[in-house]
Amino acid sequence: MLDSWMGRGQKGSDAQDKVGLGSIRRPVIGLALGGGAARGFAHIGIVRTLVAHGIIPNVVVGTSIGAVVGGAYAAGHLDKLEEWARSLQPRSVLSYLDIRLNGSGLIGGARLAAEIEGALGQSLIEDLPVKFATVATEVRTGHEIWLTHGPMVDAMRASYALPGIFSPILVGDRWLVDGALVNPVPVSAARALGAEIVIAANLSSDVFTHSTTIYSHGPTPGVSVSVMPEPAAEPEPRKRGIGKFFSAERTMKREFFGGGGRPGISSVMVDAFNIMQDRITRARLAGDPPDLLISPRVGKIGWFDFHRADDLIAHGVRAAERAIESIQEAIHILAPPPAGAAEPAVEKIEKE
Repeated sequence: MLDSWMGRGQKGSDAQDKVGLGSIRRPVIGLALGGGAARGFAHIGIVRTLVAHGIIPNVVVGTSIGAVVGGAYAAGHLDKLEEWARSLQPRSVLSYLDIRLNGSGLIGGARLAAEIEGALGQSLIEDLPVKFATVATEVRTGHEIWLTHGPMVDAMRASYALPGIFSPILVGDRWLVDGALVNPVPVSAARALGAEIVIAANLSSDVFTHSTTIYSHGPTPGVSVSVMPEPAAEPEPRKRGIGKFFSAERTMKREFFGGGGRPGISSVMVDAFNIMQDRITRARLAGDPPDLLISPRVGKIGWFDFHRADDLIAHGVRAAERAIESIQEAIHILAPPPAGAAEPAVEKIEKE
């Protein structure tokens, strides 16, 4: 069964023997990859490390950026995603922001979707060699939607459609947005799809570690400003010819990201979303904890720091390496070696 879905033949068997798993009944392993925008590139390092140690997931469920990385792995295109991620620079990240002033999101998302579709093609979820699902949220009802069939690109876009930033995606007859609104680290979905052991990756565990209640706060004496002051307008050189048509987009991007200590539109929206996601994650994981939790220390990396893929992937590798021994122990506890399996191997060595 393992070789049939892995499509790796002897390679998969070698990976099991590497960690001493070749003689045990393999449990169904589920991987739940959480949301976190650019921080999600850490998932690449996590998946790489698990696979290198022979821990191959049978079920993969992702929310937001976790849906993108999980889908790329499930479709066999993780190499392409990693290559693209490592090639990103601040200027190239901006090129994917098709900012618009109408519609229901600041970013249309067509450019990014085209890049993903170019890497994954017209893959359908139901054709994948592993069980895969993305988590999204229905706009009007708040329903948690598990996308388990249909085009992978649509399922990914719906799962990472951050409200106010990306436009909602119509899938079937439902308008969907980011799944982190309801299930930031989709442990429950992985279990429902048959996982006996769920390994979860949470990207926000160290973001608000020390958050608390400030119970006595007020204005600074002598300061009467009640709202954040607007920055002074920067004089722009007069544009001639075709250049003037691009000045508005540059202005929008400056307002989008902010500057000079003043948060931009994206910063305010993302920070608010980040706080909400952290609280929801804590509540969901407390009620339905994974068997193993991997928590990369990526809290100091911003949601839009996509150009830091090298650092993020390395953080993912380190976090997964710390968890390998615990994961292997959990596998052995759930599925112990058959009685007497070790003794024949010892006798064979002695005879030789």
